[in-house]
Amino acid sequence: MNPLPEYVDNVPNVSGAEAEVARAVAIGRDKTLFADGGRVDFAAIRAATAIALHMHQPLIPAGGETLRTAGLISNLQYMMENQGIGDNHNAPVFHWCYKRLGEIIPQLVGEGHAPRVMLEYSGTLLHGLRRMGLDDVIDALKTITCNPDYRSTTEWLGMPWGHPVAPSTPVQDYRLHVRAWQQHFAAIFGWEALERVRGFSPSEMALPNHPDVAYEFVRTLVDCGYQWVLVQEHSVQQVDEGWHPQRPHLPHRLVCTSSKGETASIIAIIKTQGSDTKLVAQMQPWYEAQSLQRWELAGRSVPPLVTQIADGENGGVMMNEFPPKYQEVVRAASGSDVPLMNVSEYLEHLFAMGIKVGDFTPVQPLFHDKIWERMKPGDGPARLAEVIADLKESDHRFHMDGGSWTNDLSWVRGYDNVLGPMERASSLFNERILKPGIAPDDPRFRNALFHLMTSQTSCYRYWGQGQWTDYGREICRRVEEIIEHDLA
Repeated sequence: MNPLPEYVDNVPNVSGAEAEVARAVAIGRDKTLFADGGRVDFAAIRAATAIALHMHQPLIPAGGETLRTAGLISNLQYMMENQGIGDNHNAPVFHWCYKRLGEIIPQLVGEGHAPRVMLEYSGTLLHGLRRMGLDDVIDALKTITCNPDYRSTTEWLGMPWGHPVAPSTPVQDYRLHVRAWQQHFAAIFGWEALERVRGFSPSEMALPNHPDVAYEFVRTLVDCGYQWVLVQEHSVQQVDEGWHPQRPHLPHRLVCTSSKGETASIIAIIKTQGSDTKLVAQMQPWYEAQSLQRWELAGRSVPPLVTQIADGENGGVMMNEFPPKYQEVVRAASGSDVPLMNVSEYLEHLFAMGIKVGDFTPVQPLFHDKIWERMKPGDGPARLAEVIADLKESDHRFHMDGGSWTNDLSWVRGYDNVLGPMERASSLFNERILKPGIAPDDPRFRNALFHLMTSQTSCYRYWGQGQWTDYGREICRRVEEIIEHDLA
């Protein structure tokens, strides 16, 4: 396949090569990527640790004096240009955080060690870095992504391009985000790099728990070629008895059934509770793994995998203490009976032992047990709506907001003034772009999609009412204006 340009008509290359993306993902699915060359004696180790770093900066209408006319720039650029405001003085450190693994990993490999890390960068961040001229970050990441000497060290996780939260993003839009990230990633790092992307990290760890939305979420991931998804421990329950996962350090199988009776499933890797960046910055998962022994799975003895993800740039501990601590742990873990491993590498070793996906304990999103106690899959959306209404009336803890980093955070309550414009923009995109069948390689499609995905970034709700909700509403207004103008 021919290389993809990173930009088309000055817009990130986020649509138009869907067939090529699907072909690359299918090729990668049939490859053994890690088990043969990972330098891990899987039969001898007691446990392992996987860490992931989540990196994101939104795009904001702040490149000018007035909100309505300001250019759409990276929040990182705004921070760089306004370092006297709030915590914006951290911008140069953030720049270093986005780049540093591209320098640390080659150093550790050169010392003879076996570093491992999983990386997740949003599309808005990657685009923002390019627009700021921070090519040094992309070049450093290319080193550990594309150089054969480092491929076993670094695993990229897919994500939705604009960092939307799955429970409150229209399902057809979420699918567009997932595909857009794959295409944009391939345009930056190449087809071979995309072939090796097997895991998915949902933004804000937000897992839908409405049965129909959850089903579409999993179906989207499977249709887009993903093998596994990272989920928060308290956002799922074991199917058989409704408990939280009892052995969270083994893979599970996320099974989601819709009101129409359709079922989709995917491997689920459990991120244990706690979202504090200090957990990863101080490499706590590795120390937890030190206390574990091999467990029985499907009649075989396997090492448990302690998995954690955290923001890779936020917080003083992550900004300052992570590099030396990571290097210290890599040096201690390499060649030990508790090594660092990436998830896809770990799964390949399990499958090489003869373990099957069906051997993993099935889990479902939170509260599905209560729903299926009152109706059967196949009863349909109308009956589901009745059941949900009844449960909300009788149980104050019951909700369909989805699960996230924390039980205390809702992406819906109190955000009607943002969700309304988001829904209007999405509806207009659906009516004027998707339904008429405008081709994804049409410049009108790509430009409208770029702005639509940007408008659905979680940050416009995460920071509460005020400037950030104003940003979100303004970008939604631009989506509508672009569609009305381009399709006049």
